Amino acid sequence: MKIVKKILIALLLILTVLFIAVWYLSSALQPNYSGEIELKNIKSEVTIRFDDVGVPHINAKTQEDAYVALGYVHAQDRLWQMELIRRIAPGRLSEIFGKKLLKTDLFFSGLGIEEAAAKTIEKLDKNTDAYILTQKYLDGINQYIEEGQIPLEFSLVDVEVEKYTIKDVYNVFGYMAFSFAVAHKTDPLLTDIKENLGEAYINELMNSYSKNLTINKKEVNPLKSNLSQEVSNIMDALPVSTFIGSNSWVLGAEKTKNGKVIFANDPHIGYSQPSVWYQNHIKTPDFEIYGFNIALMPFPLLGHNKDYAYGLTMLANDDLNFYVEENNPNNNLEYKTKNGFLKYDFIEKTIKIKDEPDTTFVVKVSKHGPIMNGLVNHINDDRPIAMNWIFTQMENKTLDVAFGMSHAKSFNEFKNAVEKIHAPGLNVMYGDANNNIAWFASAKLYQLREGVSSKLFLDGASGEDEILEILPFEENPKTINPSSNYVYSANHQPDSVRGKLYPGYYQPEDRSKRIVELLEAKNDFTKEDVVKMTYDVTSSVVPEIANKLLKSVDYPGLNPLEKKAFEILKNWKGVYLKDAIGPTIYNRFLYEFLVATYKDEIGKSFNLFINSQLQDQVLTTQITRDNSVWWDDITTKNKVESKEEIINKSFKKAFLFLKNQLGTNVELWTWDKVISVEHEHAIGKAGGVLRKIFNVGPFKTIGGNEVINNQIFKLDSTGVYKVTAGPSTRRIIDFSDVENSLSILPTGQSGRLFSRYYKDQKQKYLEGKFEKMQMNQKEIEKNVRVLVLKPKI
Repeated sequence: MKIVKKILIALLLILTVLFIAVWYLSSALQPNYSGEIELKNIKSEVTIRFDDVGVPHINAKTQEDAYVALGYVHAQDRLWQMELIRRIAPGRLSEIFGKKLLKTDLFFSGLGIEEAAAKTIEKLDKNTDAYILTQKYLDGINQYIEEGQIPLEFSLVDVEVEKYTIKDVYNVFGYMAFSFAVAHKTDPLLTDIKENLGEAYINELMNSYSKNLTINKKEVNPLKSNLSQEVSNIMDALPVSTFIGSNSWVLGAEKTKNGKVIFANDPHIGYSQPSVWYQNHIKTPDFEIYGFNIALMPFPLLGHNKDYAYGLTMLANDDLNFYVEENNPNNNLEYKTKNGFLKYDFIEKTIKIKDEPDTTFVVKVSKHGPIMNGLVNHINDDRPIAMNWIFTQMENKTLDVAFGMSHAKSFNEFKNAVEKIHAPGLNVMYGDANNNIAWFASAKLYQLREGVSSKLFLDGASGEDEILEILPFEENPKTINPSSNYVYSANHQPDSVRGKLYPGYYQPEDRSKRIVELLEAKNDFTKEDVVKMTYDVTSSVVPEIANKLLKSVDYPGLNPLEKKAFEILKNWKGVYLKDAIGPTIYNRFLYEFLVATYKDEIGKSFNLFINSQLQDQVLTTQITRDNSVWWDDITTKNKVESKEEIINKSFKKAFLFLKNQLGTNVELWTWDKVISVEHEHAIGKAGGVLRKIFNVGPFKTIGGNEVINNQIFKLDSTGVYKVTAGPSTRRIIDFSDVENSLSILPTGQSGRLFSRYYKDQKQKYLEGKFEKMQMNQKEIEKNVRVLVLKPKI
């Protein structure tokens, strides 16, 4: 009995010690939300009050002091996120994660982002407010590194923290710009289709093939190219969020019940933990902004104050092209141009790899950009393929843009700021207290010669495919105070430029059509109406697609259970709720249809193609074609398949798959059984216990691809839809009650595991609820967590 007692006492002591250790560790690694801290390089005391969701409300006498404070609190909540995002462009992820990210580092370090950043920084005017406040922000980050507790992740991966510089800021600009681009995933694939499958195949995808086709069976070999797929794999391996799309609409005074502008924006970005945006509120005697900043961005890309609000969606214009160079047959160090041969530039790069020797490689660069053959593995093309990207080719004024948007004192000042955007292309949305509303397609748009497509490889040797002209901003599509009394954006095709639709990688009409449908329905919108609208999960397009497909299904030939599934899909209204059965049937039917139509020809790049904007755009046209080269299955001999055969086979295969996956009772095939969302942390991606500790989720959710509550997933063979992206924040600013405007984050404000704000917003986000964005000073002063920064003497 005494032995048992001693064992129990020993166990109790061990548990007590463990409890104390965990408590101490969690307390020590918490951000500091209250107390007093002395900092260098501030002139006066700065008061920071943290509200109920961890948003810092920074009150300072000068903007310089405010931005030191912002850097400090941003770092204490998001230093690990800052560390990851600054390492992407220079190719430094392998230093943390080892050789599994070597391909990613090789690719990004070769894009020229670092070199472009260095040139830009060298020319910066060091006396501008934008530059000075950026340096103050960086100073705040670096003082936190000196004074504060370094996050747990740094210890887990055994990496030392280095001081941050403005070069890191510009490297983040570069990564952000590239993650918006789409051409690198699509142009090589389209070129392969044209060169290897033929004109009929490419013309149907490019929507230019309108005549009836007489199809004879012929030998067509599936594509073997993998440049698009390799780049897609590289982007998928990144440990931080990628930028995808977005919704925004701004209601003019005559569309609202209270006669003031209501602004809504929800940018669609890859889900991650922590979330991409860091909320903050800065107030000084001469300045106020409530902003949403990405890591290492001193000025918010989304913001508002009592005078105006602004936000973004992705324009999706084509700002990246591939040029095929022609080597000098007598000297492969040179390439052909219109005016003779030029020498390639060669840039030597070294990548450090954790627990491995360093690797050194050489980037080969033509006048058009880096040669992809050396940066992406296994390109099945002997021709030198150069990537020409507007971002690295033109002057970068991104810092001035972000500063100008957040510091504008008039509508014209704001317009002048967005005019400087060169890449990535953005739809900039605007609304103000004076009842102005606006949308600007902001990018450096360009003109190629007539008849050449920017979506296919261009000829680098002839000189005929060069950019002829950068268009003046005044010719960019835009809308200011329209008679409709609203502006909106959902990554759709913008208005024409010089009488033609500008090329790009735009999303299909689904979300845009639904937004217009809802906005046209009434003229007395309230903030509550807009709240409901942001969580809408009805597609105005998908039921029509489903029914067009069903017309080709042989209904009499179906068995009773198949007929039940048919009827459910036929009567489905496009609503993606948890208990809906229609989306489960539709998405599997769609997948099987795409397999039967395209996989035989496209081969290894099939999964990339079916999850691209290109396929989304083509789908509505393809399903109406009675004759198409794509209907034929090239793997069958002496037979040319018809549209009806393809669709019938697809429906039956979809039904069989769902019966095996979910059982014979069709009524139980509900959407919540196949869709889920999880916010992955870079450490949690390792799985096991680390996944449970660091990740947030998984959760059941509502929504799906291309509804307003856009829950983005990839179609694949599994029949399980893991949501990877969606609204990175939802914001609603009502200028009739601006101090009670609303927002929500997918998980929480802090990236620190032991912070109370790590995942405190997750449930409200899932339920379509919001938190108040506090701007009333009396309300702010009631917050009990107060951190005071004092000048260090």
